[in-house]
Amino acid sequence: MKNLKPGQEVPELIVETTKGLKWNLRDNEPENFTMLIVYRGIHCPVCKKYLEELNTKIEDFKNKGVNVICLSSNNKELAQRTVEEWDIENLNIGYDFSPEEGRKWDLFVSKGIKDSEPDVFLEPALFLIKPDNTLYSASIQSMPFARPKFDELLKSISFVLKEDYPARGEA
Repeated sequence: MKNLKPGQEVPELIVETTKGLKWNLRDNEPENFTMLIVYRGIHCPVCKKYLEELNTKIEDFKNKGVNVICLSSNNKELAQRTVEEWDIENLNIGYDFSPEEGRKWDLFVSKGIKDSEPDVFLEPALFLIKPDNTLYSASIQSMPFARPKFDELLKSISFVLKEDYPARGEA
C-alpha cells in the first residue's frame, strides 16, 4: 500500500453518476478542495447514516469551496436504489468504482460475509484533493466504523484555509 502521499497527484478518476453524468476528477474545478467519499454500498447501514448526515451539510461544504462526490462499487441499479431509498437527494453519487480502481487509491477491499453484501466491495474512505489534483489528506478505513465527523471536518477546513496550512504526511 501507500501509493498515495499528500502533495502527490492522485490517480485518474472518471465515474458515471446517478444524475446521468460522467464525472471526471480532472474536469472538476473546486475553489478549494474536492472531497471524495467512498462508501461501502447500499448494504451498509453505517454508510446510510453517514451519507444522510452529509446530505444535511452539503451546502456548508459548498460554501467553503468544496465539491463533493460519493462513490461505491455498487452497479448502476444499486446506486439508483440508494438514491431512491436513502435521504441523499443533495449528493452526487457515482457507481461502478471497481476494487481494482480502489486499490490505486489504497482502499481496503472486503469479501462479503452476509447474503445482503456483494461478493467484494470497497471499505470507506474520505479524501480531500486540491484543485491541482494533488492529495491534501486521506482517511482510509478497513471497517465501516471510525469515519471523520463532518462538523469537525468543516472546522478543520476553515482552519486550513485561514492559516494556509500545508498537507502533512508527505515524508
